[in-house]
Amino acid sequence: MGLTTALSILPGGRVVVGSLPTADGTSATAQAGCLLVLDSHGKVRETFSGQGINGPWDMTAKSSGDKTDLFVTNVLNGTVAGGGDIVRRGTVLRITLRTHDDRPPTRVATTVIGSGFAQKTDPAALVIGPTGVGLRDGTLYVADTVDNRITAIPDAPTRRTSAGIGKVVSTDQHLNGPLGMAITPKGNILTVNGGDGNIVETTPRGVQVAVRTLNTSGSPPGAGALFGLAIAEDPDRVYFVDDATNTLNLLSRP
Repeated sequence: MGLTTALSILPGGRVVVGSLPTADGTSATAQAGCLLVLDSHGKVRETFSGQGINGPWDMTAKSSGDKTDLFVTNVLNGTVAGGGDIVRRGTVLRITLRTHDDRPPTRVATTVIGSGFAQKTDPAALVIGPTGVGLRDGTLYVADTVDNRITAIPDAPTRRTSAGIGKVVSTDQHLNGPLGMAITPKGNILTVNGGDGNIVETTPRGVQVAVRTLNTSGSPPGAGALFGLAIAEDPDRVYFVDDATNTLNLLSRP
């Protein structure tokens, strides 16, 4: 097992988690890693590796019937060899799975739908690269962390070729190293910053309509505190992980 934030739930309750292992916790020994399929008891039932999986960092999924598409960001394509310099080889894969009632899912196809994202090693974060992903109406939004922006890959469930980094939706302003991402029921993009303790709401047109501080600890305030993000059943609430306090929190609109 290794560091990653990639996690999705398949029909039937199986869970897919990413793994980016290192021998000593440093980027110098980082390995390509894999995706692990766990059953409801937490036992590994299947492993997917290779075919472009190289440092799986984050993930979202869409299921329909017995088909599931995993959208996975990868951050190790030439990154370790870069020695801390920015390497623009980060990718987004669409991994299509076929799910079964009585046995683990099988991989049907793997397609590179995004490429050229900036990535680099980091002594504190291990690796910094394309992180949060969220799907809405066929568009996959990506938190392009190193370049401090949100991009959009069109036709993500169906495209057969890479869209590069996609279209830039929004950059800078309140964004400060966007990491975790979630899409609201109205289609707005929520991201949390790695550089401060803020959550930012951005429209698909790129307008940053709201910002709220969730953590002010440390120096600079809130840096490194926020990562995981998920919409609650109540659409006006969102779960977020606060690494500084080691807690899962529920945020409501004021």
